[in-house]
Amino acid sequence: MGSNQVNQGRIGAVVIGGEHPGLGIARSLGRRGIPVCVIDDQLSVSEFSKYVTRFVRVKDLREEVCAVESVLEVGGRYGLEGWVLFPTRDETVAAFARHWDRLAEFFRVSTGDWKSVQWAWDKKKSYELAERLGIPAPRTYNVRNETELEALASRLPLAVKPAIKEHFFYATGAKAWRADSPEQLRLLYRKAAQQIRLDEILLQEIIPGDGDRQYSYCAFFRNGRADGKLIARRLRQHPREFGRAATYVETTVLPEIEELSERFLRAIDYYGLVEIEFKQDPRDGAFKLLDVNARTWGFHALGSAAGVDFPYLQYADQVGQPIEGFNAKPGVGWLRLVTDFPTAAMDLCSGNLELRSYWASLSNTRVESVFAADDFMPSIAEMAMLPYFVGAKYFSKSTPGRRKEHAINDRIPAKVSANESW
Repeated sequence: MGSNQVNQGRIGAVVIGGEHPGLGIARSLGRRGIPVCVIDDQLSVSEFSKYVTRFVRVKDLREEVCAVESVLEVGGRYGLEGWVLFPTRDETVAAFARHWDRLAEFFRVSTGDWKSVQWAWDKKKSYELAERLGIPAPRTYNVRNETELEALASRLPLAVKPAIKEHFFYATGAKAWRADSPEQLRLLYRKAAQQIRLDEILLQEIIPGDGDRQYSYCAFFRNGRADGKLIARRLRQHPREFGRAATYVETTVLPEIEELSERFLRAIDYYGLVEIEFKQDPRDGAFKLLDVNARTWGFHALGSAAGVDFPYLQYADQVGQPIEGFNAKPGVGWLRLVTDFPTAAMDLCSGNLELRSYWASLSNTRVESVFAADDFMPSIAEMAMLPYFVGAKYFSKSTPGRRKEHAINDRIPAKVSANESW
């Protein structure tokens, strides 16, 4: 390690993004005495966790070069050489994958290189590879102009969605739009074209059913196999049809999804944490691939409660500690209270959820996304700043020429003074 390493010999973790997925990483590692530095470009609940040794706010983590420069600057300033990088957002994963060699000169980079990650980042590539591998997926189209939309009228309803999620999501706050008529399809196609390139606009078959038919394969994958894995059923999500995020998920067992997922990951020589989303088509019973997320996912803390501590598996591998394969126990639940309460209330009122099923899900819940008895300040902060978090996530729009500077401000928790080491 370099002479500026001041962590008294303990290799720490640098978590990029401090929302509840980043908080889950900090808790997983912090409970084992591993120092954690969280870097974010906005307020986040991790700032208030006792397991975060240092919180550093930078100007911009969306723009690729700024993100890489900011992380390297923070690492150099605070002596984080050799620490393990944990990105929590897709755009940061892409930036780290593209600049893997440069970052690896200073950090331990827990993502794969671009040769592998690109198959998850670009959904057109994901679906093309799935087709070659014989993995079922919804029929997906990419047209060159509005005229070609006419040929898809018989395929309606269709989802208008992006090949690269972040370009679309930060501009619209939506994951996808539903088109039920030719007129809607034309209008939504034009609307999408104002935000993203035409070759990024995907028109996709809508599989009937809501989130209760949606499943996730979650794993720490290396050397062609999973050293820890979990299958989760997304029982509630918001919005119901094109869920931006799960609000309640529960572990289950589905060997078919395991086989399909691992076939995909072996084909791209994948390394790292991954979530692959499927939806079961009631028309033919097939599990069809929806998305591949090359990062920690929103409910990854469920793994620890079910017997698979995903962040620690990744950390242990990066620092050369032996790890064993683990499979999650079925029937263990994860809840995101601030979004699940209104989601469940609407589902109960509309008849899409039975009260008995709702109570059963609460009884199976073993982990909440932010609340923890041994680290309760983040949940208090979340409730106090809920309007800010909602606005930052769903209503902030991307703007042309985002700022390039990356000035840094930091916060050291009260338990560590500015003159103390890590």
